[in-house]
Amino acid sequence: MTGHVLVLNQDYQALSITSVQRAIVLVLLHKAEMVEAEALRFVRSPSCQIPWPSIVRLKAYVRVPYKRILLTRKNVIRRDSSRCQYCGGRDRLTIDHVMPKSRGGRDAWDNLVAACVPCNNRKGNMTPTEAGMNLDRAPFRPSYVMYIRDYVGSMDDTWKPYLFLS
Repeated sequence: MTGHVLVLNQDYQALSITSVQRAIVLVLLHKAEMVEAEALRFVRSPSCQIPWPSIVRLKAYVRVPYKRILLTRKNVIRRDSSRCQYCGGRDRLTIDHVMPKSRGGRDAWDNLVAACVPCNNRKGNMTPTEAGMNLDRAPFRPSYVMYIRDYVGSMDDTWKPYLFLS
């Protein structure tokens, strides 16, 4: 029973991803209801047949503290799709401060981007406009949903409306 199941809170907000086995246990214990199931695929036992879950929704609301994504080198590179934000390259990535630290730039989601070593060295202690380099995309704080999507890799199309990707 390998596979991923999207778990929604009672208000249809994406909470997490779980295994098919755990999702079936939640449904059988009446703690969750099946929202979407895969067509023509079932989990069978000698006494019953249950549709293969794709999305389940908890019956009781679970209060979850705000899920913050930690500011780490790995997460900045993941947010930028493992690409240099100046040239688009994928080799020898490092982190660059858009506004250099020596000029008051801080370690924050909106000031850090992934950059390859040659671009980072070329930019040096300047802002991108001073160096004549353009960012492919402005830096931003990623959402928790973005990391749910990246964790699974290729996701089922039925998940997209619940992750606001449609």
